[in-house]
Amino acid sequence: MNRILLSGFEPFGGDSFNPSWEVAQALGGTRIGEAEVVALELPCVFGDALAALQPSLVLALGQAAGRCDLSIERIAINVDDARIADNAGAQPIDQPVVPGGPAACFSTLPIKAMVAALQAQGVPASISQTAGTFVCNHVFYGLMHALQGQGAVRGGFMHLPLSTRQASAHPGKPTMSEVTMVEGVRLALATAWSHRGADLRLAAGALE
Repeated sequence: MNRILLSGFEPFGGDSFNPSWEVAQALGGTRIGEAEVVALELPCVFGDALAALQPSLVLALGQAAGRCDLSIERIAINVDDARIADNAGAQPIDQPVVPGGPAACFSTLPIKAMVAALQAQGVPASISQTAGTFVCNHVFYGLMHALQGQGAVRGGFMHLPLSTRQASAHPGKPTMSEVTMVEGVRLALATAWSHRGADLRLAAGALE
């Protein structure tokens, strides 16, 4: 059976809620084209998950407080530099994600086609040029590094803004409804699944 692996994170940084897992959980068990969506809550060992599930496509989701749209990541870098400790108390500084690995790994999803599809339906979306240097980037890099040995399996990462349920705990920061996030991720997955070949050639760079 074709499977899409969709992951989300447990809460972190003092929050009791993480929209990335709520969205992944909402889509778990649904179908995108000929594929079944399998939801996975992180932390976990991505290599083991890939080997056990044998997905055809992987999209990891994460929370990015301060972002106002669905941010599809272009690149993961081989460095952990944590501003705060993770949920296990670890705070690596200037450490490689994979010792001896390449400096960076790129998403293999059609990220521009995904953004274009979202924007066409009125869902705020953009290409992001950085996944940070915390756990999201760590997972994104580890995922893409693991997929190098998985043949035609494609993968990438998307950051979600805070949910409206988190607004009172994060005053002044942008939020998005979970309904919009779920439908946006569903559309992004459908586009990634159906779009084969070269990505759209659209400007999506950044000056800073």
